[in-house]
Amino acid sequence: MATVIGVRFREVGKIYYFDPNGEEMNKGDLVIVETSRGVECGEVAMANRQIPDSEISYPLKKMLRRATAEDVAKVKENRDKEQKAFEVCEQKIKEHKLKMKLINVEYTFDNNKILFYFTADGRVDFRELVKDLAYVFRTRIELRQIGVRDEAKMLGGLGICGRPFCCKTFLGDFQPVSIKMAKEQGMSLNPVKISGTCGRLMCCLKYEQEAYSDLLKKTPKIGALVNTPDGKGSVVDVNLITGILSVSLNKSPDAAPHTFKVSEVTLIKDGQIKVEKSELEKLKKLEKN
Repeated sequence: MATVIGVRFREVGKIYYFDPNGEEMNKGDLVIVETSRGVECGEVAMANRQIPDSEISYPLKKMLRRATAEDVAKVKENRDKEQKAFEVCEQKIKEHKLKMKLINVEYTFDNNKILFYFTADGRVDFRELVKDLAYVFRTRIELRQIGVRDEAKMLGGLGICGRPFCCKTFLGDFQPVSIKMAKEQGMSLNPVKISGTCGRLMCCLKYEQEAYSDLLKKTPKIGALVNTPDGKGSVVDVNLITGILSVSLNKSPDAAPHTFKVSEVTLIKDGQIKVEKSELEKLKKLEKN
């Protein structure tokens, strides 16, 4: 076991562990730590806590110090510099006629590096752009191509639910979301209805998947052969939440389906939820990051 603090460098960003160096830190405190990018100022997202060694990536770096008023002023100054750097970079992109969209700019705390985040449809030759930016800012320049999900996380916005993006407000890391989840939850495989503003599958499909998976274990699927109080039949529709099945009875296949509760039927042979190859090809892009 080791005592650590969890530090976050971006709003709703990933939490990294550091050795508190013998100090008692509280959530919300600002600290100065050394990272792979250099010296950074971060916010304590997790106060001192004992963590098993198996959950720690060694060597565990020590916190350098608590952030001072001068450090906080420097962070604010860097935010102002980032806005100016954004405008300069956008102008340089236009001059070089590059097919890329600048999303965000970050100064490291010690000003040893400026990171420019952008999106593009393919690979971009930005070597001349980097030279121009290095000449203007006289420091190390790094350009990082990011995906549309990261773009949404950085910029923020409102989802189709009318609330701010989950990735911007509380999701630290993106969870894998698949077409199969939408299918299992009985959603229409219409890209407009199952994709977020970023154009990828909605992250919220993941939230209820565990509950749906549990319900699917005890609920006959569409196509299942079941024994009902009125005889054998096949399931033609399922409402997982209410546990109501629509069953076409073998003795009257042309009649309207009868409805039964899951508890009223006995499963003879279960059906399967499959994503057809044609559906997968059509919606494959929605699963990409």
